[in-house]
Amino acid sequence: MHWSKPLRLHLGVLVVASLLCTSTPIIWLAFRQGSDAAVSAGVQQMREMSLRLIEGYRNTLQGGTEAVALASTLPQLTSPPPQDITAKQQFFLEVLRNVPNATSVYTGYPDGSYLQLINTQRQDVRRILAAPDGTAFAIRTIARRQGPDISTFRFLDRQASPIAERDVDYASFDPRQRPWYQFVIQHSEEVSVGPYVAGTLQLPTLTIAAPMRDDDQVVVGINIHLMTVSRLLDAQEISPRARAYIIDDADDLIAHSDPAIMNRLLDVWSKNADGAVAVDTTKDSYDTSLETVARLRRDPAFASGGVVRIDLDGERQILQIAPVGVSGLFKGSVAAIVVPLEDLVAEANRLLMHNLLIAAAFLIAGVAASVMLSRMVSRSLYRLADEARRIGDLDVGEKGASHSFISEINTLASALAASRHAISQFALYVPREVVRRIVNPEGRAVAKAQRQDVTVLFTDIRDFTTISEQHSPEDVVDMLSAYFELLNTIAERNGGTVVQYLGDSIFVMWNAPVPDVRHAENGCRCALAMKAAIDELNEANRQNGRPALITRFGLHTGPAVVGSFGAISRQQYTAMGDTINVASRLEGLNKEFNTSILVSAAIYEAVGTRFDLRPLGLVPVKGRAEKVDLWELFRGSGD
Repeated sequence: MHWSKPLRLHLGVLVVASLLCTSTPIIWLAFRQGSDAAVSAGVQQMREMSLRLIEGYRNTLQGGTEAVALASTLPQLTSPPPQDITAKQQFFLEVLRNVPNATSVYTGYPDGSYLQLINTQRQDVRRILAAPDGTAFAIRTIARRQGPDISTFRFLDRQASPIAERDVDYASFDPRQRPWYQFVIQHSEEVSVGPYVAGTLQLPTLTIAAPMRDDDQVVVGINIHLMTVSRLLDAQEISPRARAYIIDDADDLIAHSDPAIMNRLLDVWSKNADGAVAVDTTKDSYDTSLETVARLRRDPAFASGGVVRIDLDGERQILQIAPVGVSGLFKGSVAAIVVPLEDLVAEANRLLMHNLLIAAAFLIAGVAASVMLSRMVSRSLYRLADEARRIGDLDVGEKGASHSFISEINTLASALAASRHAISQFALYVPREVVRRIVNPEGRAVAKAQRQDVTVLFTDIRDFTTISEQHSPEDVVDMLSAYFELLNTIAERNGGTVVQYLGDSIFVMWNAPVPDVRHAENGCRCALAMKAAIDELNEANRQNGRPALITRFGLHTGPAVVGSFGAISRQQYTAMGDTINVASRLEGLNKEFNTSILVSAAIYEAVGTRFDLRPLGLVPVKGRAEKVDLWELFRGSGD
């Protein structure tokens, strides 16, 4: 005797045991994976910020690089002021309008002449220049010529109209003494300089300068304010203590995301206004990670965007380094992003602890609910099991769907209802007896093709193509529907199985899948009944203005391979062999003999004198070497 208990008991015990046994490792794994995911997300944010920083840094400098390259080709800039002063001013205005990050653009000449156009939108720039209200641009001009030298500031509004002008001491500025001029004269090519303190504005700046193509002693340059670069370094979106900065090829700090550190740098550079920065900005007093970055930037594993974990200030930090040079300028500059690991994990830990409390509450509720759930499941499963048995017996009549408070049970009930509907619909396309044998475990052999004797009937409507052409598709469908319903009913009444609809033709078979010892006789009787019924249908069609559906029949009996054929994923129940082909050819021969029902000698020999048959002799059949002994079927002997 097998030991068994009700499903509700098994299910209740299983649910409780599963919850208890799986909750602990799942919660622990969730905690570990959550921590790792938080760190991975932080690293990904660092990578994304690094890409944005590099792109922003390059975009900030790229416009200046392109402007200098263009300016170095303009012949108007080769002559010292005041020559071509209007053309120079117009070009410099266009540069500042198209390079929003530039503070000024200028040209220095070997005789000490100088022309500079300054963007005064920044408040500190207007303050340093003591610019009048409404000033948008300022032009500094130093012109050396026979007689008194000219050194002026002119102030322009947004439309480049003059507002005011004042003289300044020309001796206060000599472009030939500035780093950008000296570097270009020394290298005779486009150079990048900085950070250093600009001579006119006394602000820390980055400069891109190049010699003029027609005179390499004339230098054109553009200044980018250092604070423009600093604004790109905001790392607060990663964590409150995250920081980012840029160092040059000499490991000097150029810009930092911390405003306090940036102000210290600005103070240092402001006190060193005569040239490039000479103070060592890599000291730990600025950022404790600077020396580590200076060391790791020379390691190929980290110099191109690699991420490393380091210990700084007594805690674990995540560090990323990426190069930010632009077209060979500022070569060797790198950006570094430093994020405390605790900042990344702290938020994840808080969320995970919150989730742990929720999970514990659900665990307790799950234990209580499992008992009630098991009872509902067991009752619903009993109903569904009974429904499945009825479907297995092909009792596919529409029934009310079972309802449960458990969505999975409702889903299963819906699936069974869909299965019932599918099988009932399947039976519309496949003979019901075939469906019954396929779904019946004891009758699945029907799917295996096997050789047996069958009687086969093919029909076809004469001139159906012309009928289709002369009538709308809707009318053709209506006519065929009535026509096929009539033939299908007659075929089933005479024990035949409609295997397939082929356009306007049908393929009917006897002795498969249901055995029939009188299959040839039933085939003849079915063909005669179909013709008589179609004649009546045609009479009604003529009265309704519809075309007559003159039908031809071909009937043959003999061996064929019957069963399921096709691909693995899609099968079709049908019959194959010479018997099938001959029946189809006989139907087509009606056109040559002007007949309605043609049968083979095999039919004649099977039915004997039970039907009236007229011999037509041996006839060649297309695609077949041997001729076929052809007979015309008129009516049954009892008709």
